[in-house]
Amino acid sequence: MLSKIKNNQKKRRKFLSGIIYPLIIGSTLIGILGLGILLFEILNKGLPWLSMDFLNNFPSRHPEQAGIKAALYGTIWITSLTALFSIPLGVGAAIYLEEYAPNNRITQLISLSITNLAGVPSIVYGLLGLGLFVNFLALGRSLLAGSLTLTLLILPIIIIASREAISSVPMNYRLAAFALGATKWQSIRYAILPSALPGFLTGIILALSRAIGESAPVLAITALVYITFTPTSPLDRFTVLPIQIFNWMSRPQEDFAGIAAAGIIILLVILLSMNSVAIFVRNKYQKRRVE
Repeated sequence: MLSKIKNNQKKRRKFLSGIIYPLIIGSTLIGILGLGILLFEILNKGLPWLSMDFLNNFPSRHPEQAGIKAALYGTIWITSLTALFSIPLGVGAAIYLEEYAPNNRITQLISLSITNLAGVPSIVYGLLGLGLFVNFLALGRSLLAGSLTLTLLILPIIIIASREAISSVPMNYRLAAFALGATKWQSIRYAILPSALPGFLTGIILALSRAIGESAPVLAITALVYITFTPTSPLDRFTVLPIQIFNWMSRPQEDFAGIAAAGIIILLVILLSMNSVAIFVRNKYQKRRVE
């Protein structure tokens, strides 16, 4: 009787596996196919418009003269400043919460708040940045205000990913460091952080990828889509690639759709280049950890 029940359960599992596995493969292929079609359309429309003039010209009402220089420089500026602010704050907060903070209700409330903040819509951060950085702190509609706003946006992601990376380090690493006479900070500095670095980089990649593609919070800060200069300091006004692309797509002329596709290609190149460097460093430290 028992063997009959086991055989029936085994047949049921095989039957369900035979249904679910093709569904999973089909869903994956549909996603890949949709992505491939989207990339083909973007490349087909955007590649003819890519040129050095497109990279060196400022926006224009004439498609043949329009360029992406202001938005490109603005994106590089704001991404660099956001990384400069968010990475030390996010990793530092994660180290404190995992290694130093007592496990009490206040710490639990902070952890819950950070988790909830990761799901807040980006436009809410834009309005917060507009009220706090632009108006209250009188930073104006500058790169500094925009980067601080994006720092608030991605900080919960970096903290959560960094905490997970730290907690995944085996306790034996800590104990071995203490057994050798290391202090608390020395065990963190030389035993925990090198092992957790791949996890740190994963969170940073995801966070900066979100920041570089956001338009809602930046639009609330800068409110500019037509700029004919490049920023030279953190207090200058700016625009970014997502806003410039959206502006071109909203224009009725058909040529601007091709220019917008070219802008998307530039944005993808920046994003993939940045992620490739981070992934290379992450894989390098993962191999070193295994060795």
